[in-house]
Amino acid sequence: MTAASSGAQTARPTRLPRSARRKQLLAAAQQIFVAHGYHAAAMDEIAERAGVSKPVLYQHFPGKLDLYLALLDTHCDAIIAKVRTAMSATTDNKERVNGAVRAYFDFVDHESEAFRLVFESDLRNDPAVRERVERVEQGSIAAVTDTIIADTGLSNDQAQLLASGLVGAAGQAAQFWLAGGRRTPKTEAEALVAALIWRGIASFPLQGGSSAGAPLEIG
Repeated sequence: MTAASSGAQTARPTRLPRSARRKQLLAAAQQIFVAHGYHAAAMDEIAERAGVSKPVLYQHFPGKLDLYLALLDTHCDAIIAKVRTAMSATTDNKERVNGAVRAYFDFVDHESEAFRLVFESDLRNDPAVRERVERVEQGSIAAVTDTIIADTGLSNDQAQLLASGLVGAAGQAAQFWLAGGRRTPKTEAEALVAALIWRGIASFPLQGGSSAGAPLEIG
């Protein structure tokens, strides 16, 4: 084969394994969705960002919504897993609270800005999107509820109420911190929010203590 004929050959694009190609496409789609929102994003642009043809993109994802839902599944599952890990990684309840708060701050502070897909989606009215966004809250609440029940002996309804307060405070504070321009250093912000939550959670008696299972006194 001559140098001329060798140079005339067209190099074939690298053929990736299906799982690797899917990961590549999701990464490209995330960049476009974060930058432009769902409605303004175009499959042409996503394919171009990924360096593939549109037919290749459609081989993996039949439509734009399929891409978006796949990204939501990835990030929703990730934050629930982080909260569950915070609950199971230690038996120290103060550290559990710190871990749960840190999970939300880490999520909103990540350079990918994937939190915008979950918390600031312009497609919240779509039932499939709404279900996934709600699953983040419910999954995180469930993880904390199980721990509260095990440690305090409170009823499921009482534990869920407390868990919703913890998850709500952590998520809302993290978003407020980010929107405000991170004026408080991240570790300090996490510690402040965790301290607020802990002062409330710590007031409930541990299971097996002298007052375990006692009715919650209001007022």
